[in-house]
Amino acid sequence: MKKKSIKCALMLGIITGLVACNLNMPKETQSSFETMTVEKSDIELPYKFSARMKGQNDVTVTPQVSGQLMKICVAEGQQVKKGQTLFIIDSRNAQLELEAAQANLQAALAQENSAKLEYESNKNLFEKKIVSSYMLNNSENAFKQAQAAVAQARASVNSAKVNLGFCTITATVSGVIGEIPVRIGDQVSPMTQLTMLSGNTTMYAEFSVTEAIVEAMVKEGMNATDVEKYIASLPEATFVMKNGTEYPHKGRVVSLTGVVNSTTGSLTAKVSFPNPEGHLYSGIQGSIVMSFAEEGVMVIPQNAVVRLQDKSLVYKVKADSTATAIDVTTQDTGNGKDFIITSGLNVGDKIVTTGANNVTEGQRVLFPEEN
Repeated sequence: MKKKSIKCALMLGIITGLVACNLNMPKETQSSFETMTVEKSDIELPYKFSARMKGQNDVTVTPQVSGQLMKICVAEGQQVKKGQTLFIIDSRNAQLELEAAQANLQAALAQENSAKLEYESNKNLFEKKIVSSYMLNNSENAFKQAQAAVAQARASVNSAKVNLGFCTITATVSGVIGEIPVRIGDQVSPMTQLTMLSGNTTMYAEFSVTEAIVEAMVKEGMNATDVEKYIASLPEATFVMKNGTEYPHKGRVVSLTGVVNSTTGSLTAKVSFPNPEGHLYSGIQGSIVMSFAEEGVMVIPQNAVVRLQDKSLVYKVKADSTATAIDVTTQDTGNGKDFIITSGLNVGDKIVTTGANNVTEGQRVLFPEEN
């Protein structure tokens, strides 16, 4: 009886232990994955191009006469209007040259008047057969020489006036004054650069168009007549400065060079930007951003792509709900969240998105819902 009780106690202990073990046994948990079916859709891709700003009329300001710089009428960075005085060069020598030229003109006019009187007198006397034709011809030639001297003296006066005018240097375009490397009292000449005047009412951003756009043009078989239509159809452009600031005014492509660079396979393009507030300056670097529509492409989220060394993998869900790695090629959309699949997948394929980094080959990723 005692042995039977011991045996029952042992069995009860074993059962109790098994129950206890069963209660503490970890339950199987399944990883949570999200999937999607690959479809074709339309998307706008932002293309970025490195660009440099240039004024519509960037003018190097140099004197056309030599002399001492007497006055600087503007400051660096100042906005000026066309015709505004920028610099004044010592004009005393030019003024003296003008006065001398005017005096020479007066003398030439007097000489011309005397030669004219003599020629008319000899002409009347010749008609009365008082003087010979030789004297008439000589007086006529003297009169013509006097006329030529007057013309030459008048040209000298005009030249002196121009040189005097060159002593006052004015803005040829409206714009912004650049660096002024000279100072009052410096001796300047036509070889001296006084400043750079950037006509900034309209600014141009110059950049190289990528090969993809060049290929698009080639596919359409464009000729010179079609270029204007193509340019007009291009989307608006945004200028983003190096610090990430986006210029508020949109620009339009206004020109494309007609020759593809054999080294880079690209075309040089120019985008025109209005600059009413004068915030853009020549030399500013940044990026041109233009959005081009891509139609009928396979777009998947970036979290569906697993990077493995130099490969891009996507886990495709097979009919038995297990995942298999597929090697794909992708194109960045530029929006920071999607990729375009260019090869490796087909429309209708089901792929793992959320949790793709945790999937292993052959792992089951789809489970039926519990009832």
